[in-house]
Amino acid sequence: MTHPRARVALHPDFRVGPIDRRLFGSFVEHLGRAVYTGIYEPGHATADEHGFRRDVADLTRELGVTMLRYPGGNFVSNYRWEDGVGPVSDRKPFLDLAWRTVEPNLVGTDEFLQWAEREGFEPMMAVNLGTRGVEAAAALVEYCNGEAGTRWADLRIAHGRTEPYGVHLWCLGNEMDGPWQIGHKDAHEYGKLAAEAGKAMKLVDPSISLVVCGSSSMQMDTFGEWEQTVLSYTYDVVDHVSMHAYYEELDGDRASFLGSGTAMDRFIDRVVASADAVGARRRSDKKITISFDEWNVWYLESRFPGETNLPVQRDAPRIIEDVYSALDAVVVGDLLVTLLNHADRVPVAALAQLVNVIAPIMTEPGGEAWRQPTFHPFATTARLAQGEALDVRVASPTTTTKRHGEVPLVTAAATHDPETGALALFLTNRSAEPVEVDVEHLGLGVELTEGWRMVADHEAAVEGPAHARKVVDACWSAVDLAVDVASSSTGRSGSRTTTVLLAPESWTALAGTVRTA
Repeated sequence: MTHPRARVALHPDFRVGPIDRRLFGSFVEHLGRAVYTGIYEPGHATADEHGFRRDVADLTRELGVTMLRYPGGNFVSNYRWEDGVGPVSDRKPFLDLAWRTVEPNLVGTDEFLQWAEREGFEPMMAVNLGTRGVEAAAALVEYCNGEAGTRWADLRIAHGRTEPYGVHLWCLGNEMDGPWQIGHKDAHEYGKLAAEAGKAMKLVDPSISLVVCGSSSMQMDTFGEWEQTVLSYTYDVVDHVSMHAYYEELDGDRASFLGSGTAMDRFIDRVVASADAVGARRRSDKKITISFDEWNVWYLESRFPGETNLPVQRDAPRIIEDVYSALDAVVVGDLLVTLLNHADRVPVAALAQLVNVIAPIMTEPGGEAWRQPTFHPFATTARLAQGEALDVRVASPTTTTKRHGEVPLVTAAATHDPETGALALFLTNRSAEPVEVDVEHLGLGVELTEGWRMVADHEAAVEGPAHARKVVDACWSAVDLAVDVASSSTGRSGSRTTTVLLAPESWTALAGTVRTA
């Protein structure tokens, strides 16, 4: 039987750019069970002496997460950070207006930063530019990073932490273009505030990097104009502009859902163009890069509408706990392909979120923690993608989708570590039938040593660890390199070719080493 064919050409001399390890970040917000019974549950069988679940920390490291964004998200725009430091016994619960839940205030800045430090995750902190402003933002930087002898640094020391935390990456608010945001502002209001807050924060600690809020999505009416206006105020003080995007299958339209990576690709290109246009007008050599600090598959009907007048929720309510299928995992893998292919302009990203809330890790209070199907492509990519992203050229058949127009059936990204010779290739087949891919590694010998594959299923997702394991057992497997991969030296211009058979609606990762032929 003849299958559709695609061609991928790669060479280590053709590069996109170095892979920043912060590309494999995630997100912990005070939302639902992300914190309480998520990362933190005193009394749990695995809890450490500080009340944090060791089983979740172990899975986070296995996931390959390098960085964690905190404390929000929508939560941050109504958060007084001073209320969440100092002795826990002195803290008071408060009403979080973003998600209309009672925040017990047991975990705050010190608890999170010390947990991240113990477990080896870089923190990414957000400041409240919704209901607060310049003074509170600068004070939080001083509390986290200041040396002894100033007001807020001495307060940290009084709370038992002598050494500065050294938080490097800071978000200037969250989704400030969104009417759902507490303290929502227009682009001019936000741009002026972010510029002044950023200036003050860098006066406290000139070594920090700042992320300014971009559009909450490409569908916002203000998209494009928002970026250009905000950056016209903040260009000289900020380092990154944020992007947020979520993808879901609508009305059974699998083809559009599988093509989500193309939508992400276009979104990145448009934000880069907006940022570069501002730089060009300013005659600046500086390049603003992207912090894609919220991305995932999210079935938005699961969103808890906190802005409506619902009863106040208590005791870490189960909200936004999407249960993922193998199809969702294939799409997550394809979105990672897109991020790798933009490594030169996307050094920072955060899968939203880490645990329980639209997350690759789920927990049961007092019970086990388990991996959702989306866990596996993320963990595999984080482990195998080393060194530099290669400028991969793909020639693929296309298909027309309802939501994204024409999209390629096959997408690819590749990485190469020049120090070790390690090579990784990531391939997505969006087609409902198998596709053969001829990978031309021009003038290079490639020895593949491992491969992994996620194949989409047609079953609806079902909640629980037993179902998650069933999906993984059926849909996640090692690639049989002897059966599904063949090598030859008959490609164009004498190049070496490896032919890979991709299963229908699948994501595949292959790894090995390269040598000059």
